[in-house]
Amino acid sequence: MTQPLAPGSVIGILGGGQLGRMLATAGAELGFDIHIFDPDRDCPAGRTATRVWSAPWDDNGAVQGFAARCDALTFEWENVPTSALDAAESRAAVRPGRKSLELTQDRLVEKSFIREAGCRTVEFAEINALPELVAAIERIGRPSILKTRRFGYDGKGQALIREDTDLASAWAEIGEKPAILEAFAPFERELSIVAARTQDAKIAAYPLAENRHAGGILRVTTAPADVSAELQANALQIAHAIGAGLDHVGVFAVELFEVAGELIVNEIAPRVHNSGHWTMDACVCSQFEQHMRAVAGWPLGSAEPHSACEMTNLIGADVEPWQELAAEKGARLHLYGKRTIRAGRKMGHINRIFPLGGQS
Repeated sequence: MTQPLAPGSVIGILGGGQLGRMLATAGAELGFDIHIFDPDRDCPAGRTATRVWSAPWDDNGAVQGFAARCDALTFEWENVPTSALDAAESRAAVRPGRKSLELTQDRLVEKSFIREAGCRTVEFAEINALPELVAAIERIGRPSILKTRRFGYDGKGQALIREDTDLASAWAEIGEKPAILEAFAPFERELSIVAARTQDAKIAAYPLAENRHAGGILRVTTAPADVSAELQANALQIAHAIGAGLDHVGVFAVELFEVAGELIVNEIAPRVHNSGHWTMDACVCSQFEQHMRAVAGWPLGSAEPHSACEMTNLIGADVEPWQELAAEKGARLHLYGKRTIRAGRKMGHINRIFPLGGQS
């Protein structure tokens, strides 16, 4: 285990979106200088950081120059190119490590890892051509979901296969790219657990959160979720197994389906996660502070909530009544500093706080 970073050290973040912005703010509050690397000099995170390094991801010299000025590195987005990771790792330690990044960039590899870690998933199959899709449907059935193996998020790169879906059309819809077919999970609800893990394998996990999606995008998270002690304990076991299997350092999230009172793992996010935004106002230590603590080698903070919370994402035009949202009692508005409103774009979120056990 390396020595903890002292306040005033430089932590670099690969990626400058809203997660990087909130990480940068949390890091600054702990006394670190935060450097951001992103191709967009005007990225949201860059406007809250000490310094912005802007160059294409494939400019290895620029990535190395950035990393050389940092005492430790992390990333806010799992689609950072591995070539950029190679360049960064040649100059500074990246936390979490390569395994967490590479494994979660490929849905097929990720699902296989989850199984190997002893956790349940839906049935799945590798798809590289239309005949393989036809054969997999015979085994897995309909409804099912066809997903590209790489670069899909917020419902992108996916095709729902219903009873009447033409398979050739579904294959074309995802661009005929290497894919995974997943059985449809008849879930009662969607849950997630967000946890932080240190270099010496200590874990602090937040209570389960319940999530509601629309159009492939998370809309509302309610936390702590109303679950049994047994289900919470099961989720914690899953977090420990996945964190250990990845040898992860930092925050990660596990998206879960509750099916007949049991948990099935859907996906892993090797980073701070949208369903953990409630921790910013309902917990002593937010997921963003936890991540920066872990990256710096500091002790983790408390993951216990002091309040319950309903987090609502502000998507596209949802952000336009910002004045009314800012005036709402018992709520805290978080805006991401994005210059342009677009349909489907995450512009911010609002946390509505309640006494524990009293949320609506």
